[in-house]
Amino acid sequence: MLKAVLFDLDGTLLPLDQDAFVEGYFRLLAKKMAHHGYEPQELIRNVWAGTKAMMGNDGSCSNEEAFWRVFLGVYGEQGKRDIPLFEAFYANEFQQAKALCGYHPGAAEAVRLVKDLGLRAILATSPLFPAVATESRIRWAGLQPEDFELYTTYENCTTCKPNPAYYREVLEKTGLRAEDCLMVGNDVGEDMIAEKLGMRVFLLTDRLLNRKSEPIECFPRGSFDALQDYIRQQADTEPAGF
Repeated sequence: MLKAVLFDLDGTLLPLDQDAFVEGYFRLLAKKMAHHGYEPQELIRNVWAGTKAMMGNDGSCSNEEAFWRVFLGVYGEQGKRDIPLFEAFYANEFQQAKALCGYHPGAAEAVRLVKDLGLRAILATSPLFPAVATESRIRWAGLQPEDFELYTTYENCTTCKPNPAYYREVLEKTGLRAEDCLMVGNDVGEDMIAEKLGMRVFLLTDRLLNRKSEPIECFPRGSFDALQDYIRQQADTEPAGF
């Protein structure tokens, strides 16, 4: 019986071109931090190095710890002193990145449908961002953080997509079994891998990402309208008291 729907964020609930978004996000960060002594290209290289550390995290520490271990290994006391500046960036300048994102009313409609059906809504976005940035991106999608029982961030996770351990971590946090869940995402490599754990999956094709050109005919797929139909089909619709 379906009990929960896990939603990806970037490219799924929040329409965006991932490459353009990352480029714009880094441009905003580099511009701010240049005023505090950080050479822009070097800064971007080191943020990428920290990001790769999170993506390769083996579960031995939080993604937040994995990032700052690498970043502070380069910048030392300067970086440690300036952590509040980076935190302030996400609360302020990062908000300009909303202009790099689209909007689809079907995102909020799909989450609302899940809750109307009595199912649990979970935001299974790859936890590379701090909570403040993830909460902002949720709002840009026309939703609120409290719409989700859990949203994954670099503070509360120790692995990242496409590592199957990330999905196991979500299951452990929520007390769900894989067979209880439907994972919805636009990235074949990062989201559809949840099927290998026993989750049902749905591939949202509006902003399809398929870096390795894998066959997708085996996956239920389509637009937000098709997603809502699929959720209804998968949900328990037995009459009350049956």
